[in-house]
Amino acid sequence: MPNPIDIRYAVRPRARSLLAGQVMDLFGLTVDEAPHVVVAGLELEIPAGAVVLITGPSGSGKSSLLRALGERENALDAANLELPDTPLIDALPGTLDERLSALAVAGLGEARLMLRTPGELSDGQRYRFRLALGLANGAKFILLDEFGAVLDRTLAKVVAFNLRKTCTRQGIGALCATTHDDLADDLNPDIHIRCHGDGVIDVEYQIPKKNGSPSATNSGSPTAPAAIGRTSLGGIIAATTWPTPAA
Repeated sequence: MPNPIDIRYAVRPRARSLLAGQVMDLFGLTVDEAPHVVVAGLELEIPAGAVVLITGPSGSGKSSLLRALGERENALDAANLELPDTPLIDALPGTLDERLSALAVAGLGEARLMLRTPGELSDGQRYRFRLALGLANGAKFILLDEFGAVLDRTLAKVVAFNLRKTCTRQGIGALCATTHDDLADDLNPDIHIRCHGDGVIDVEYQIPKKNGSPSATNSGSPTAPAAIGRTSLGGIIAATTWPTPAA
């Protein structure tokens, strides 16, 4: 089991300034103020190829936790990928069929889009191209902050569904963070982390599902999620383990 994750931010500013001091005085903050806790004592093991979804409102610590997990898992941050000044179809590795498949996963399967450069795309299209580029990079984990935020909800669901299928088929892990809970069903994460703020989070492990479809019991009804472990300011309250899929 990896070391527990602790993320805390000191209230005192790193760089002192007159205005920073005035803000502290105005709101009654002191240099001895307790740090802001994002995560305390989170024990989380992420299997290779797992899809992790972190959700919660703005300011709840999603991005901080995502960065910590990305650094630990040596994930490729799609936002940091340099975009070439070439047509999309030329920018990806592999055969023509592999390139077409990668672009289709990201919802960029239209011929006119494939012939454009990244600079000619909209923000949402560039976001999706970074996803395609990241998946084609060969990294074991890809990191996607603000997942689906710049996409309309229908397209975001399609991209989430395609990402799940691709990760399952290629054995790639994905670390995603978003404020949109509506993507959970289509992304079908193996681990769903819900950030509530002030260091309180829920971690839900699900039995891995194949082919992007829900696991089912013999009766055909969806399998219930595995046990939930809850983390608060004091650390792990109820420890959880990775579930063993039913035979």
